[in-house]
Amino acid sequence: AIIYGIMRYIKSPSGKKVFHRLVLKLPGIGGIVQKVAIARFTRTFSALMGAGVAVLEALDVTSRAVGNTVYEEAIAHAATEVKNGKQLSAIIDGNPLFPGIVAQMLSVGEETGQTDMVLVKVADFYEEEVDVAIDGISSIIEPVMIVFMGGMVGVIAASVMLPIAGLSQQIKG
Repeated sequence: AIIYGIMRYIKSPSGKKVFHRLVLKLPGIGGIVQKVAIARFTRTFSALMGAGVAVLEALDVTSRAVGNTVYEEAIAHAATEVKNGKQLSAIIDGNPLFPGIVAQMLSVGEETGQTDMVLVKVADFYEEEVDVAIDGISSIIEPVMIVFMGGMVGVIAASVMLPIAGLSQQIKG
């Protein structure tokens, strides 16, 4: 019942927001989730910009494509600030959710007029970072699972052998 209640809460809008904030703060997993969100943001935004979509509409679509409500709110806020006349790179530079490289590369893209090309490079970089992080986690999980499975086999073997040993002691005595 508790698990069902938690799952229902996470599916609600406020619960989803709390869950996404919590996931971003978890050590190890939070960094991977952040990199995935940034890769999705930069890849989607660059594709839309390359296709000639207006910046505000591209930000609106991208915010929904990121898959994290915390980033969705940050991008929606950025869209509002862009509508008020600020540069997107300046808005992202002030946001702790986005690393400095994203704002710097976005600034270069805005100055050169090749925002889509620059953001593709950022997306490639972060997708590679995610792959490396996941490979690292899987290399740690494999030995832990082997030790865990060995322990389980040992417990099962002990639970079978101990009664047999007890019976043999009773037969001798």
